[in-house]
Amino acid sequence: MEKKITESESKYDELEKMSVDTILESINKEDKIVPYAIEPVIPKIAAIIPIIVKKLQDGGRLIYLGAGTSGRLGIVDASECPPTFGVSHDLVIGIMAGGDQAIRKAVEFAEDDELQGWKDLEDLHVSEADFVIGIAASGTTPYVVGALQKCRENGIQTACITCNEGSPLAKQTDHPIEVIVGPEFVTGSTRMKAGTAQKLVLNMISTATMVRLGRVKGNRMVDMQLSNHKLVKRGIQMLVEELNISYEEARELLKKYGSVRSAIRHY
Repeated sequence: MEKKITESESKYDELEKMSVDTILESINKEDKIVPYAIEPVIPKIAAIIPIIVKKLQDGGRLIYLGAGTSGRLGIVDASECPPTFGVSHDLVIGIMAGGDQAIRKAVEFAEDDELQGWKDLEDLHVSEADFVIGIAASGTTPYVVGALQKCRENGIQTACITCNEGSPLAKQTDHPIEVIVGPEFVTGSTRMKAGTAQKLVLNMISTATMVRLGRVKGNRMVDMQLSNHKLVKRGIQMLVEELNISYEEARELLKKYGSVRSAIRHY
């Protein structure tokens, strides 16, 4: 069996004999590789944004699906979309092998069930209206590979984010995004560079999508949920700068209309 890059031997050895400074400097050195590994695949990321935007505009959803670290990263990105961009919790959804309990504690062998991923998508009533992104550093996770295979059979468009070339997952995907970051500092610990790469790509996908959906004005999160004092203050300051009004006027406007966008529209 061909050895996966994500399982390749670390370039470092005898980590336990390293000083703390050397450990941290070495990890940082490896982390610097990640954005440069993403750069060549930006055109592939860009290619899926218009497709996702159209799906969401037509009533579909963006669904992330993964296992372990990959699954958790998808859930994190999905969960940040409503407070950041003011969209419905049903617009961007993250699911992972083992269900919600696996977010905090690994569920043994959950990722090895090649049928469960599709069952979880069926529970969401997935359809051709949706866009599914499978996330798996190795590109071999049965839970994800099986789900995307069934998506293909059912005419559902997909992409994947993986850190190995030519993986089984990529072969089942309409739009493979392969970010090759190389071996990890701790051999096989894909929560490190691979996880960072996946997080950065997810940031790019969700942010670009929300910008294209009109959820950002200038460079401001005008639809953010005002769910704490920090965000209320940020919203007030946005209005002060956008409308050239006093802090008190901005606070009253925000209180009256409930969102930065609405306050600007009604001013």
